[in-house]
Order: sequence, then C-alpha cells, then structure tokens
Amino acid sequence: MIIEVFLRLCAEGDESVRYVLFVKDNSMLGLRDGVDQGHRARRTGRTRHIPGTGTHNEDMTSADHPRRNDNALGDFLRAQRGAVDIARLALPDDGRHRRVPGLRREELAERAHVSVDYVVRLEQGRTRRVSRAVLESLADALELAPDERAYLFSVADVAQPRASRAASAQRVLRQVQQLLDSMHDVPALVVDRRQDVLAWNAPAAALLTDFDALPPERRNLIRLTFLDPAYRALYGQAWAGIARECVASLRMEAGHYPEDPALAALVGELSVKDSDFRTWWGSHRVRGAKPRSKTYHHPVAGPMTLDVQQLTIEGQSGQSLITYTARPGTPSAEALHFLMQWSADGSRRNTTQLGAARDTESRDRT
Repeated sequence: MIIEVFLRLCAEGDESVRYVLFVKDNSMLGLRDGVDQGHRARRTGRTRHIPGTGTHNEDMTSADHPRRNDNALGDFLRAQRGAVDIARLALPDDGRHRRVPGLRREELAERAHVSVDYVVRLEQGRTRRVSRAVLESLADALELAPDERAYLFSVADVAQPRASRAASAQRVLRQVQQLLDSMHDVPALVVDRRQDVLAWNAPAAALLTDFDALPPERRNLIRLTFLDPAYRALYGQAWAGIARECVASLRMEAGHYPEDPALAALVGELSVKDSDFRTWWGSHRVRGAKPRSKTYHHPVAGPMTLDVQQLTIEGQSGQSLITYTARPGTPSAEALHFLMQWSADGSRRNTTQLGAARDTESRDRT
C-alpha cells in the first residue's frame, strides 16, 4: 500500500509547484516535486532533485508507482565524506585536482581499511550488509561525532529492529500533568519524539505561544520554529542556528523511526513550505537532545537567556519534559520573574472577568 501526502503551493503566475512525499509500506522513500505547466508537465512527470531525499532528475510515469528509495546509509556516507576537512588531515598531495570537497572514495576506503568498490556499493545502495566492525571503521575514518555515529548505526542493517506500525496516540500521565501545573515559576511542556507538544503549563504558554489557540496538528515546536512568524521572532538573529539544530534533531529521529508516517508528513510539509529546511535537511547533519542555553526576545519581558533541558519521562515511550530556567541573580531571572507575574495577573484578570460575567448573567435570569 502506498500512502501519498500531497502538499500543493501556488507560486506566482499560472505556475504551481507540487511536492509528493511517498510512504511505501510505512517507510519514508523521499520527496518529489514537479512543475505543472499545462499538458507538457502532466505528460512527462519530470521531477527535480531535493537534497537529502535521494530523489534525482528522472521521469516518473505514474504517481502510483514511485521508484523505491531507502538509501539513507549511502546518502549519509556521501554527505559526511564531503564534509571532512582534508586540510586538517594532512593527506599526501598526489597532484590531482579535487573536483568536490572532502575525502575521495579511495581515501575513505584506505582510512577505513575497506575496498574502494565496497565504499561505492555502500554509497550507491547496492549493499546494506555491513558488519559492526566495518561501521566502526567508517565512523572513525569520517571522524563522526557521537550523534552522527549513532545515526550511522541506526540507518544500517545492524541497527535494532524497528516497529512496523505507527505509534499510537500519545497520552500524558495524570502525575506528569500535575507536575506541570505545580511549576508556577518554571515554563515547562511535554513533547513526543517528533516535538509535538502534548501538554504545557501557563508559564510555557506565556513564554512561547498560546498553545490552546493552535489546532493540535500545529502544536509542534519544529513546525512553529519554521512556519510561525511570532515564534520565529523569539529567537531574533540566532534563529538560523537554532533552526538548523531542529533539523538535525529531526533527522536523528527519522533515522531511528523511518516508518513513522506522521514524522514523514512533517518533513514533507516543512520541505515544501521552507527552503531553508529543505536545504538543511539535505545536509544530513544529526544531533541528539542536549541541554543548552537559548536567548528569547520576548515582546513583553524583553530578552532573556534561559537554560533549556529535555528530560526523559520514564515509562512513556518517546515523551520528554522540557524546562526553561534562568540562572539566579541575572537580568534574565528578573525578566522571567516579571513574565511569570504578568502571566499570573492576566490569568487572574480573566478569571475575575469570567466571574463578573457569570454574576451578571445570574442577576439577569432572576
């Protein structure tokens, strides 16, 4: 069974752009896009390459019969080979001109102690049978960071078996919701592995956005980072760096859960609607969740630098608690305290207004 996620955007004039995210047997295959310019485009079905999806210029005679692409391992190896800083490695100069950046295939093969033909077959997706020892050698040769090394193993055949069915709807435990509600001075929320926001407290809504005002399908931190102007403005000039980290984190999850149709749909939507996401997704950069500091430019409280931590919730598959705290005695702590007071005052005003309205309604009935 083939599930097609069609996302259509209209460009200027009569031209429209069509992106199709193919999901076959619950596996993400790639993104295709075509330019619909009358009967010519509809007849040829020509596609163009979107970096990082493995989709290249080719004719597709039918949208119901896409060519399978599951060469995540080869795509990742090529991207990491091209990202190696050869100047730092002090490789011998053989006099040949380098047409592309990074390591040549023969150089990677020599450093990893495998044959050049084996590297070619891996990159072209003609073999997926890789021993753990060979993967370790490749990771060492490419000088992969821990997150990148973990991703390499996750997309190779030696990875642990993955679930074949989509994850069921996530439910937040009552105890976790009580914990959120008790954190009156700490913005906090619960997310799943796709960064869908499952629960939040009032301070988090005051800091980030009014999640209650958003439809459930739009309560996703990565989607907000790219597609919500107000949320994007919170990061100011640091937006690009933070957004790239979001893409790297999502790429990491896609390596672990390629069968997740909701994750595939999110990648498809963002690839269609944001060119930066499309470019950064093609870089194959990966990053796991780590504590870090972020500076938020809040329209009410002003700039504040907060420590952001993502803590795993035991027993709840893929759920994490994200907290936002300021270092004591800093201007950021004062700004966050002001925001919490402002938020609490607003809640009390809304409660008072609601109570007054109910009293008026009761008097009118009598």
